[in-house]
Amino acid sequence: MPLHPQSAKFLEQYAALGAKRAEHCTADEIRANMRAGILRAPERFPVSSVTDRQIEVPDGKIPVRIYRATEESARPVLMFIHGGGWVAGDIDTHDLLCRAIAHTARSIVVSVDYRLAPEHKFPTAAEDCYAAIDWTFQHATTLGGDPHRISVAGDSAGGNLAAVVCMMARDRGSFLPRQQILIYPITDSVFSTGSYEQFAEGHLLTRSAMQWFWDQYTTDHADREHPYVAPLRVEDLTNLPPALVITAECDVLRDEGEAYARRLQEAGVPTTVTRYDGMLHGFAHRVTIFDAAQQLIEQISAAVDNTPRR
Repeated sequence: MPLHPQSAKFLEQYAALGAKRAEHCTADEIRANMRAGILRAPERFPVSSVTDRQIEVPDGKIPVRIYRATEESARPVLMFIHGGGWVAGDIDTHDLLCRAIAHTARSIVVSVDYRLAPEHKFPTAAEDCYAAIDWTFQHATTLGGDPHRISVAGDSAGGNLAAVVCMMARDRGSFLPRQQILIYPITDSVFSTGSYEQFAEGHLLTRSAMQWFWDQYTTDHADREHPYVAPLRVEDLTNLPPALVITAECDVLRDEGEAYARRLQEAGVPTTVTRYDGMLHGFAHRVTIFDAAQQLIEQISAAVDNTPRR
């Protein structure tokens, strides 16, 4: 499939900005660039309330933002983990996407502002997100949620962390989300897949940028073998929550996301895979630019709203 016309137009406009390549930026520059692209249209997705608060994590506190679509009780809960290569992104850059999911699914969304690399390398982000879902399970009822219908989702690096949180929960025997929703997730540190070869340059997220992000997140290459860093390399994927894995066709991460979905299926985990044809990495949170983002919101919201009760 060729690039979708909206993807082609976006790339043309992005190229006209003359933006500095990610691998030549500092972490602060990448964060500023991502924040500069924040899309605001809350009136399209009204919710009943939005609350910011701090929660305890190992060695500190982090912000979370809680979206409540309705005052009804026992609504499904989704903990959302933002993307940004483990280096950038926050609860503001993904505010519109979280509002949209909460509004469409009539659910509660807890958006997590985990600590970023390179100041906080692995395993800080993973442990922050694990602490956040632990907190979500403990407070689901007081938030108006159903403690038996808690899911976790994330995009890109957030998809990586969502998958990892499910493994951590399984391995530690504490709680287990009802489902995991992984949006073009990072699952491996190999840069030679078919999609990496095909889309290495010119499709927004480049191979060299991903190599740079991995260097920021991990202290050394040995870290990349850790099961809580590269989910695709984990030997045992059994007993994990059902998964919805979403990929973008014109994205370097496409093949590793779909390979992870196949591994889950082989391990007996109910897994649905959807590839959005002609789409670029990052389309999901650009709700006002890509029509496919609205389709994605509806797909995720249907999965959240129909989360089976225990």
